[in-house]
Amino acid sequence: MLFQDFQYLGFWEAIEMGLYFIIVGYFFLLFFYFLFIRYRTSKKLYWLFFSLFFLCFGIARVFFIVYYFFGPELFDGGNSTEVVAFLMLNFRIATFFTWIGVACAVGVLGILLFPPETQEENKGEKSLKAWFKNRKNIELLIRLGLITVPIILGILALTLSEWLFIDPDFVLLPPDGYGITDNIIKITIGSWEYPLGRFLLNFIFMPLFLTLIPFIFLYLAWKTFGVLRKSYALNAIGFLLYFGGGRILQGALDVATLPHLRAVLPPLLILLALLILVIANNYEQLK
Repeated sequence: MLFQDFQYLGFWEAIEMGLYFIIVGYFFLLFFYFLFIRYRTSKKLYWLFFSLFFLCFGIARVFFIVYYFFGPELFDGGNSTEVVAFLMLNFRIATFFTWIGVACAVGVLGILLFPPETQEENKGEKSLKAWFKNRKNIELLIRLGLITVPIILGILALTLSEWLFIDPDFVLLPPDGYGITDNIIKITIGSWEYPLGRFLLNFIFMPLFLTLIPFIFLYLAWKTFGVLRKSYALNAIGFLLYFGGGRILQGALDVATLPHLRAVLPPLLILLALLILVIANNYEQLK
């Protein structure tokens, strides 16, 4: 049999993994395209941030592939502690690069909302009060703040205890889990329990940024017209499809009852989202 040497990698899991490998290839292709063709010729930070967005999400997806598909194959029933430690290392690195990618996307929004080219220099008084009166400086602080928050979240996910972020499925007994029960730091709401760090990332901060990025692109589309409006609107649709297909839909589909949809639909939506993002950012006005 094709998958006889694998414990958990069946037909649909192999299809899903193959689609995510294709996505990784597109991520790196788009990184090189936006860095060496768009940024190298224009020297605009917009394209640099956009290229780094694809790079970070591509790196994150590689570690997620190891986490979801290859790491579990190391489990033999007696090495649960080592396997869980390896899986959580991959999860933490993947989460770190995901948040760095989000920071790059927010950096794109900061440039669009507060274009450096239109800001006026303040050549007057150099006191602290005068510095804060300068609108350019306030906009710079906002841009730095928006970028800093996801970077801090990524660093925390990488450095804090793995027991804050451990997968709830790991506490199940084999073959569905690894029987890990010790030291889990969790939040309890009624009879529902969930790791605290994972709860904050998945249910608080990630939905906030998933809403913020498309919403601001929609706002920019509403405030502009013509080709720029179409570009911003397509960016909003692309990010909605990417985050909705890659983050929300993947977790919502039950692998036990809908293995075919779980394997095919989320990665195909991500590929569609990447296509839309490429189309949205290839207008002449944004060069």
